[in-house]
Amino acid sequence: MKFKEELVDCGKVKDLESLSNLSEEETESIWRNRRSWQAAKSIASYLYELGKTEGLGEQRVFRFWAANSQLEGWREDPIGKISGVGITTFQYLRMMGGVDTAMPDKIVRRVVKQILDEAESDMPTEGDIDLVRTIERLSQLSGYRPIEICWMTWLIQPEGKMIRMDKYRNLLDKI
Repeated sequence: MKFKEELVDCGKVKDLESLSNLSEEETESIWRNRRSWQAAKSIASYLYELGKTEGLGEQRVFRFWAANSQLEGWREDPIGKISGVGITTFQYLRMMGGVDTAMPDKIVRRVVKQILDEAESDMPTEGDIDLVRTIERLSQLSGYRPIEICWMTWLIQPEGKMIRMDKYRNLLDKI
């Protein structure tokens, strides 16, 4: 929200190109993790160039990339090759781009493993790709979409003294 208020609302960041050209100094008070910031800039730069190459606007290029990306071989994807982008970030970006999948984040893993242990199931949760595939299988069995299972597990977990859903309630429509 601070990024939006200080850089987007004032017009400093209006598109992928301007985002990819922001300096560390312009964002250091908001985005303190330099590795993460460099990854974000590189992702914006890649998507900007892909949009120019494919003749797609910024709204469509993100969805285009996500629809054409794959979990298997994610490290070979241009975004997967970016320093600082791990499988969880890769999957999160695919989700935000409209792909019905899950991210193998530690919170999701913990909740899914707990559910499977209680059900005495031996579905795998150790490997990242195994976890995503297990969530896809749970989706088929439950009727919930993989992305719904992922967000449900993440949002019900406590962060401090409140569950994340309460903490992030005002941001949920922006995710």
